[in-house]
Parts: sequence; C-alpha cells; structure tokens
Amino acid sequence: MSHQERLSFGLKTTPMHVDYDDILRVWQEADGIPEIEHAWLWDHLLPLAGPKEGKIYEGWTLLSALAAQTSRLKLGLLVTSNRIRQPAVLGKIATTVDVVSRGRLVMGLGVGGTHQPAGAGGIAGDNPAIAEYEAYGLTLVPPGEGIARLDETVRILKRMWTEKEFDFEGRYYTLKGNRNEPKPVRPGGPPLLIGGWGDRTLRLVAEHADIWNVPGPPHNRLDYIVERSRVLDAHCRAIGRDPAEIQRSVQVIVSYEDDEANRRVVRELIGAGLTHIVLSLPRGYPQGIVRRLADEIVNPLRAELAAA
Repeated sequence: MSHQERLSFGLKTTPMHVDYDDILRVWQEADGIPEIEHAWLWDHLLPLAGPKEGKIYEGWTLLSALAAQTSRLKLGLLVTSNRIRQPAVLGKIATTVDVVSRGRLVMGLGVGGTHQPAGAGGIAGDNPAIAEYEAYGLTLVPPGEGIARLDETVRILKRMWTEKEFDFEGRYYTLKGNRNEPKPVRPGGPPLLIGGWGDRTLRLVAEHADIWNVPGPPHNRLDYIVERSRVLDAHCRAIGRDPAEIQRSVQVIVSYEDDEANRRVVRELIGAGLTHIVLSLPRGYPQGIVRRLADEIVNPLRAELAAA
C-alpha cells in the first residue's frame, strides 16, 4: 500500500470544559464527511488545563454514546489509561463498544499514570496525573511497572477476543476461567493502537501494535518524532517484524485562526512518514468546523500529494 493510499485523517475532541451536545454535534458532522475517517476522545478524570472545577466526561462511557449515534467513523480513545481499569474489565467494556459501533472500534492504549518529572510529555508543570489519581483513589506506579502492566493487558485483551475460555497468570494480573461473549465484530478483535514514545514503550509497539501514536507539535518537535520512529523501526527489525506493518499516527492541535499554518505542520508530518493524522480541536468548536478541516487541510494536502 502506498503512502498516499494509507493516509487517513481524523479528529479529536478533548471532552474537557465543553458540553456533551457540542461534542455530539462535531462527531455527527464528521460522520457525514468522508474526508474524516476516524474520531477520538481521551481518558482523563480531571481537567488538565483551565479551571480545575471545569466539566469533564469519562471517556469510555462517552465513546459508547457517540458510537450509538454515528454509523461510519472509526473511533476510540487516544489513549486509554491502563492504570484506571482492570484489564479484563477494560476488555469487556471495549468489546461492548465495538459491538455497539458495529465493529468500528480502534483499541487505543497507553501506559497511563506513572511517576514522571515535571514537564514530561511536553506538558508544563508538575505531573497532572498526581492530583488526578489522588482524587479518584488510583495509584501511580514506576514507569517500568507501568509498561509491564500494559504488556499483560494487551495479552489479556487478545485472548479475550479470540479464545472461548482461559486462565491468565501474570506478574500483576491473574484471571481464572475468563469468558468474553459476544466477541468483537472483527475476527481477532479491533486494531490495536499504542501511544507513547519511550524506548520500552516502543518495544511493546513493535511486538503488539497495528498503529503507533505520538503527540505532535507543539508537544513534540518533528525531529524528535522522526528519531522515535527510527527507534521503533529498530525494535521491529530486532524481533523480525516489518516496520511498514505499523502505521505511524500523530496528534496535531489545530489553530482556528491560521489554516496555512495547520497545513504546513501536517504537510511536514506526512513528509516524515506519518500517515494517520489526528486533528485535535481546541475547546469551543466553531459551527461547521469539520467541513472546514476537510476543505482547508485534508483536501488541499491530498491534492498536493496526488500532483507530486
């Protein structure tokens, strides 16, 4: 499959400081615009920016509601925190959403809350997971443990989606007699997207994922993303996997004031080999914003590639 053929565009609505009706409006508009192929939420329980007392919605519950009110978009969380739900419970939730959506789920996963220094991940200030996890009775873990837990979760999900009944004995999770019916719509379960950029996370991506996602500018510079992609390539080669099997995905926060700047950033990312482009919408979604994304970003860039 060529670079052009693999290229896809989606949008992300961060469900923070916005009304449910506004999120639903954007998703239903996107569902009717073929240039936008996928739509995403996130997985936080407190606002990461703006007023601390602001409204925010739980990701999987909201995703299920949106899945029931759309018919075409691929959908998921970018990304699910592996520290919030037990793996088998998450597997059941995800299976339910996949069935509700008639097989449109993409299973987005990340390590979740771990001990991180201030400023990690391109987010200024103290690790926001500290307050979030304290507020909801959750625990942060060391990064190595978080990655090992994510590995076990992926193995559990894949078995839930393919086996009739199984036991699982891991370092962190134990299951006895797990049964998961119905199975997801697609044989083998939804495509797996893993988000992250550390060396150990990229090893997990190489071993398990169909799609790798990384935050783009302004959180991570283009040269850093390219370097991380090369690390992923090396991990793939080390285990005998073709790096081209893993689609490269990036999140880009769009500006409502500068369409040319949006095109420039996305053009550079596509040129660097990223083909799964997620346009993240700042809160306060203008009317008709999805049609504008298609007309001002997606269609012009596709036309450029076709003419090249």
